[in-house]
Amino acid sequence: MKELVFAMVTRVLAVLLLIPAWLRSPRDARRLACGWALSLRFPAEDLAGLTGGTLAAFTAARTEAFWRHRTLLGVTSGHRDAAEQHRLFLVETGKRVLPPKDSAHVRGTALDIRPREGAQWLEDHGARFALYRIYDNEWWHFEYRPGAVPPARLPHPGWQAEVTR
Repeated sequence: MKELVFAMVTRVLAVLLLIPAWLRSPRDARRLACGWALSLRFPAEDLAGLTGGTLAAFTAARTEAFWRHRTLLGVTSGHRDAAEQHRLFLVETGKRVLPPKDSAHVRGTALDIRPREGAQWLEDHGARFALYRIYDNEWWHFEYRPGAVPPARLPHPGWQAEVTR
């Protein structure tokens, strides 16, 4: 119930922000208003460090999800530096966190999406933005993979390493 209230307040706020967004940039008003409202909804979200392509794809996807489908897309984790990824790798090895050299988070092309409804929307529509769910066991993890062929989904992050051993 609390999530529904937050979502409704975020939508109302975005509509109210359309006027100042239009005054700032008429062509980008919907994107700006969406971004401003979602930054208030998800204040800890950090999109710094993402590649330009990843950020552009995610921004376009979240704007469409928000205005067309009334779905909120937030990020719990995007870019991580190698030291943070290594720390997670050491702590979460049982959950198969990849080492820094193999992590799309370190490369700035991975996003961990929230809430679950947002991740489901991205799974259903993300291919148009080259954003794909990569692992069966992680409903939240998406990667920016531009190109003609969608990547095959893997059972879990360490799966390729297990196969080549």
